[in-house]
Amino acid sequence: MGVTVLQPYPVDNKSGAQTIEFLVKRVLALGAVQVGHFLVDCETYSSIPQMGPTKTVHILHNSEQPASVFSILDTGTKQIPLVTDGLFDLLMARISPAYTSKKQTKIESKGPRFEFGDFLIKLGSVTMSQNFKGVLVEVEYRPCLVASSCWELMREFLQGFLGSNVSNTIPAYFAQRININTNHTKANDIYQPIDTINQYLEHFSNYRKQTTSLVAPRV
Repeated sequence: MGVTVLQPYPVDNKSGAQTIEFLVKRVLALGAVQVGHFLVDCETYSSIPQMGPTKTVHILHNSEQPASVFSILDTGTKQIPLVTDGLFDLLMARISPAYTSKKQTKIESKGPRFEFGDFLIKLGSVTMSQNFKGVLVEVEYRPCLVASSCWELMREFLQGFLGSNVSNTIPAYFAQRININTNHTKANDIYQPIDTINQYLEHFSNYRKQTTSLVAPRV
């Protein structure tokens, strides 16, 4: 895999189906070819009060890595990522007395995926409890493993079919400092699948805060 950037796309006054259809036409006009569908989902578990300060565990799956389960423990002060195999889902079921699932907040992004040269494009309809929340566009540039080395190219590509909705500056996720005493950022690190998961969790968390449900598209 290469570097992936996740970009929310405004629905405005269109329905979800109309927005996805509009983006599909733009992607096909580039010369991209559809190659199946994708799915990224997230379920959140919270510790019971008897365990002390609340801890939250986010469990995510990505169809691009079907053999892996991604979990992120949120202690309130930091997030601890873990990548395991599918048996981790069974473990969460076993410890359900200590961690309970917030079923009403299970969220997913799914839709068609396209290939265009070295780019992989995914148009995701985001739903939570079957309620449409928005559209996420995922673009991966496969030849590169360092975000700072290919952001300008990815920005031009994204703006080519998403227009002015794409910022000229590198996304905040990559610009965050790892060490407050240095200028080192995630943008200079080797990109890993967990970076895609962290971006999805960030956007999923924003969508969960929305109170108004939109019209879900058919994909």
